[in-house]
Amino acid sequence: MTELADFGAQMTRIAGEMRKESDDTEAALRAMTKFAVDAVPGAEYATVTLVTKNVIETPVMVGDLGGEADRLQRELGEGPCLRAAVGVSTICIDDMREESRWPSFASSASALGIRSMACFYLYIDGDDSAALNLHSTEAHAFGDEALLLGELFAAHAATAFGAVKEKEQLRAALGTRDIIGQAKGMIMERYGLDAAEAFALLARLSQDTNTKLVDVAAQIVEAGPGD
Repeated sequence: MTELADFGAQMTRIAGEMRKESDDTEAALRAMTKFAVDAVPGAEYATVTLVTKNVIETPVMVGDLGGEADRLQRELGEGPCLRAAVGVSTICIDDMREESRWPSFASSASALGIRSMACFYLYIDGDDSAALNLHSTEAHAFGDEALLLGELFAAHAATAFGAVKEKEQLRAALGTRDIIGQAKGMIMERYGLDAAEAFALLARLSQDTNTKLVDVAAQIVEAGPGD
């Protein structure tokens, strides 16, 4: 238990550093996933499977074999990563050659040399769902300790992911505010309107052209002040 406690403390420290320093969701996930391969007993390869509105992606992979496993699941429409991503559960395959839940995937993965996998639900706010997946070329690679560490790791990875995503959303919101502010300023100067009137004009353009307000603003800024 001491080792697990030490591991948890180390993970908390790393997650905190990532929340402070990283401005890139993919970079944050890649760093956490690489750490999982190094830290979880039995893990040789890893991926993060992301499911957004029925679109399946692999934004992060550590090792080509893990990426091939995700590719197979996208093509076949079945597999443990997909199930873990939407099922809020941990899935372990002890020996791919004996796996019966996803026969097509198991047969193809076994042919690639994958013998065991552990897939952990990665909680993400909103419509996205994801799984952290660990792979091994050895059968029965993931014991109880590995599964416990993997679940702990997935929880921290989700926290880091959520924090970075919030930063990205905040940055996007600030960018939207800035572009609208620039467009308002240009309209005020060109047409002699006050701030409220300039915003009302932007809103009317957005409504009349069925275009998002920020896109209308961007077009005005890109076109420049005019004559």
